[in-house]
Amino acid sequence: MSMVTRALTMPGSFIFDSFGIREDRLRASAACKQKMSMIKAFAAVAVLMLAAACSNNANQQASATTSTSVAPGTVGDFRQNVGNTVYFDTDMSTVRDDGRATLDRQAEWLNKYTSYPITIEGNADERGTREYNLALGERRAASVRQYLIARGVPASRIKTISYGKERPEVVGSDEAAWARNRRAVTQLE
Repeated sequence: MSMVTRALTMPGSFIFDSFGIREDRLRASAACKQKMSMIKAFAAVAVLMLAAACSNNANQQASATTSTSVAPGTVGDFRQNVGNTVYFDTDMSTVRDDGRATLDRQAEWLNKYTSYPITIEGNADERGTREYNLALGERRAASVRQYLIARGVPASRIKTISYGKERPEVVGSDEAAWARNRRAVTQLE
């Protein structure tokens, strides 16, 4: 019996069976199923590893936030426990009441830890000309400098600089952003 005759006479077979095409398809289908099973297994392992990593990271972050203490007399101590920024009202260089409290803490800390020279950076919001904001930033820095000197910090340790509107803390064109950018920052050197 010839191949063509066998293919035509066998029930459920096609003429292509005589050329081996159907068998190749069956083998390819089995190989594809095996590859898909492997991909699913790798995906499951990857998901488990990712979940474990996230869980580990969350535990580390939780323990880090509960045990973040800085050594006294360090830059981190100054920023975290004293505060290095005071804010100003619009077009003003007069230190506000909340700023006085921060500057009192700064003066106390700076008088205790005398090895740090400081730079006071005056800043302004984005409104106004560059020249006006540079002058306003300088007045703000000078105001903070005078306050610290009055509280016993030696003038020789204090430098001032104005950045005007060039270094915003918050980028934005609304009152909340402007309020955060009207500031003087005390930087330890």
